[in-house]
Amino acid sequence: MFYKCSIKDVARACRIPLLVLLAFAAVIGCSDEVSSRPPQPFEPPEDSLSENPGFVKFNAAGDSVYLGSDLATVPAGERPRMLVKLNYDFWLSKHEVTCGEYKSVMEGRGFVPACESDSLPVTDVTFYDAVLFANARSISQGLDTAYRYSSMVKDNLGHCTYLEGYAFDPQSNGIRLPTEAEWMYVARWHWDVQHVWSAENSDDKPHGVCSAALQAAVCDMAGNVMEWVNDWYANLRDTSLVNFAGAPDGGHQGKRIVKGGSFRMPANGMQRYSRGDVYTVTSSTHAEYVGFRLAIGAIPDAVWMNDKGNAGNSRFVVMSTAAKLRGKTGSYNVKLAFRNDLTGNLAYIDYSSGVPNVEEIVDTLEVYHPDISPDGKYVAFCTGIEGVDAKSHIYVRSLDAIWSYIVKLDVDGAAIPRWRVLDSGDTVIVFVTSAANNKDDATFLSQSTWQVQFANNGFGVPQKLFDGAYHGGVSRDGKFAVTGSTRLRAHITDSTGAFVDTVWYGGEQACNASLARDGSNRTLFLDFGGQTGRTFVGQDYGTHERLLIADSTGNLIESIGMSPGYAFDHTEWVHDATMRSDEKLVVTSITNAEGRHGWVLLVDVSDSSMIVLLEGEEIWHPALWTQEAGSALQTDLDLDSAGVYCALGAGEAPYMMRYKLELLWTYKDSANVAIVGSSRPLEGLVPALFSDDYFVINMANVPNMVYGSKYLFENYILPHVKNLKYLVVSLDIDLWFHSERSDYNFFYNEYKKYPGYVYDANHNFWQDSVPTGLAEVVQSSFGSDFYAGYFRDEMGYVRFNAKPWEDLPVVEYDSTWMDFASDNYYEALGHLVEIIELAESKGIYVIGIVFPQNPNFQKTGSFGRYGPRRSEAPALLQGIADLSKEHPNFIFMDENKMGNHDFLGEMSNDKDHLAYPGAVKMTAKVDSVLRTLK
Repeated sequence: MFYKCSIKDVARACRIPLLVLLAFAAVIGCSDEVSSRPPQPFEPPEDSLSENPGFVKFNAAGDSVYLGSDLATVPAGERPRMLVKLNYDFWLSKHEVTCGEYKSVMEGRGFVPACESDSLPVTDVTFYDAVLFANARSISQGLDTAYRYSSMVKDNLGHCTYLEGYAFDPQSNGIRLPTEAEWMYVARWHWDVQHVWSAENSDDKPHGVCSAALQAAVCDMAGNVMEWVNDWYANLRDTSLVNFAGAPDGGHQGKRIVKGGSFRMPANGMQRYSRGDVYTVTSSTHAEYVGFRLAIGAIPDAVWMNDKGNAGNSRFVVMSTAAKLRGKTGSYNVKLAFRNDLTGNLAYIDYSSGVPNVEEIVDTLEVYHPDISPDGKYVAFCTGIEGVDAKSHIYVRSLDAIWSYIVKLDVDGAAIPRWRVLDSGDTVIVFVTSAANNKDDATFLSQSTWQVQFANNGFGVPQKLFDGAYHGGVSRDGKFAVTGSTRLRAHITDSTGAFVDTVWYGGEQACNASLARDGSNRTLFLDFGGQTGRTFVGQDYGTHERLLIADSTGNLIESIGMSPGYAFDHTEWVHDATMRSDEKLVVTSITNAEGRHGWVLLVDVSDSSMIVLLEGEEIWHPALWTQEAGSALQTDLDLDSAGVYCALGAGEAPYMMRYKLELLWTYKDSANVAIVGSSRPLEGLVPALFSDDYFVINMANVPNMVYGSKYLFENYILPHVKNLKYLVVSLDIDLWFHSERSDYNFFYNEYKKYPGYVYDANHNFWQDSVPTGLAEVVQSSFGSDFYAGYFRDEMGYVRFNAKPWEDLPVVEYDSTWMDFASDNYYEALGHLVEIIELAESKGIYVIGIVFPQNPNFQKTGSFGRYGPRRSEAPALLQGIADLSKEHPNFIFMDENKMGNHDFLGEMSNDKDHLAYPGAVKMTAKVDSVLRTLK
């Protein structure tokens, strides 16, 4: 059975006057504390009973809903409140997808988790697992699919962790996941935390769908299991949007949204506006308490909004990954810059950022012909376009998400910048005084080509090279130059050594000239189906339908054709950091028959293969940069395994651990203090602030269990940090309810997905001898600049801004867990003892720290964020403190003191983590303890 719902329907079904209900809806729609009871079930019109069985229709057109909250105490990602208006109707499934439903579709097609009962909601699925199920359901019902992709990546358990070329089609009528706005719209009417499966009544496990005490048209919106929604995570804004569909991409972290709370959460901790979990949620996240439900309905004119608050109907789809590009470039470190012609802004992709996404730099400047600097840190661009005689200026700006630096070249006119590295090692920018077409000889030679040094974030004094606007590039030795804007021209040296300006290609029309910067002086260009090109390829073709390459004498040596109905435009050679390696790759925009520049391709001229890099509306003037292809370290290590501690589509934990192990292999011979544990020391101890006697690496990770800390200490830290004298361990007793045989323990199953760990284990963790170059291999392995920026500079510490402790913190797990999970607690305690004993055998001190939590937990019955009972905690803590009686190398620091600590005022980041001021204080305390130890 299914139900068809609108406010008017609810009024009829429940016999509530419509005006009263509308007024009530206005109140709860604007409230941050929603406690409305779901409407009673009612029968839908008989003519729609078979339209979408199992789904409930919501006539949402003309209605609106709020996302987020204006409460000052909620996390920053859940405020401010944002209004979303809907102008369409949609269908939502009555309940979460069950194990039975999932297995009936995905058996033999993809990952199928083990379930005790077919009536349970399916869990332990990634976002991409849910997407594949939705597509399979659409196909089985003869519907168009709502999601497309080019290939998939699966982990060792069969989960789909990445869909290359993933794109959601909002116009599709196929089966999909609901948007956050749709989910919130339905939850407004079907949210009752008094009748849900929660930590208080669930026995720490999911229950059959729709089995809570109170049933409604849609069930389990609160509790039982959390639910994936369709959106990429976007920061909320104090604004209103129509048909909001989330962010255009997931940013550097690839963040997603989950809704609704789960059987593990106390009922009073579930909030309709909540958007996440304890740790960062990505598309590859999977947990035994996260499932999903389905929706149907096209979203007309869907609006996307990025983290900068820019909203619109267009978006970019990144079609390739760093791993695929490495096969062509030899490096994971690849960047693509281009002009978004819809906005005129510069945009770029940093493929080394982990999850490649488009960053657009919003500015008032028109951006044409961007070119990335040899070191990959800057981009030069001009404000005029090739072929147009108009005033143009050149700027250089930093290529980063914070748009931190920009400088203008102070000359009267400058266009089409190209970076160049001189034999002296100086970096210069070549430019021309005009980008106008070069058909007329006299006009062309009245313009000129110049270069200017760029160093220390500034320009030197421009120097004229020669007459003629040779904006296609100048050779390394300065004796060769080309241009192509109507005519293909070259500035060459004749047999006598004199400079000669000549016209190539029989004077036929040509454009988009680009000179290879590898010393070969090959020229890449496009033509208009001219006679010379047709003769060379042996067939007719149209405008821009073939890439053409000429040698240093102007003779054609290569041609590559495009698929029928499409053409090349804005072609450029791809250069590496040295600008000396052989160039075989070309980056180009692709247009369709209507002239839309909808794609960017990477073309390998050595074999004519092509890779689609990007899809969008109007993508102009792409420039692709890669790290030096020949810079790979000479080593006997298997580079497909060594140091590969994470992978594309991985979540927060493997990316974090990848950089923690980079710290270890890099500083193993220098460090004498190591920190292990959870996010509390990760955010609560600053290596740089310890006294000079201590070289500290912060190896804390999330999620963390004592077993994970022992694994790191036993296999990596103890054998390799030869000068280790002190090990700092967080004592997170409120987290010790987790079983070490759960996904919360990274070193139970998760680590096996990444070949670096398996490779290390197969070589006994290199305890006999660390191979030459391992640190360098790890440093250049696949990773994320986002996480690198945190951990490399801060030696593993993550900094957060401070705010006061909230007045009444919510306990987020059943604080009575010692009644049913005490075995897990004592298992964790046993691993702590093993760490202490291992350290004792090597003369190493272990400093165990109970980090401060919100002092207002004293107003609750819980010790901390996840329990246990306050009445139980003193004895548990004393049991840990007493370990020092048997093991004198163990130092116990209780800095929480049952909430009576001295970390008051603005020292916190949230209810159980210190912000930077608190971390400064905590670091000083630990430093003083170290100084007392011999």
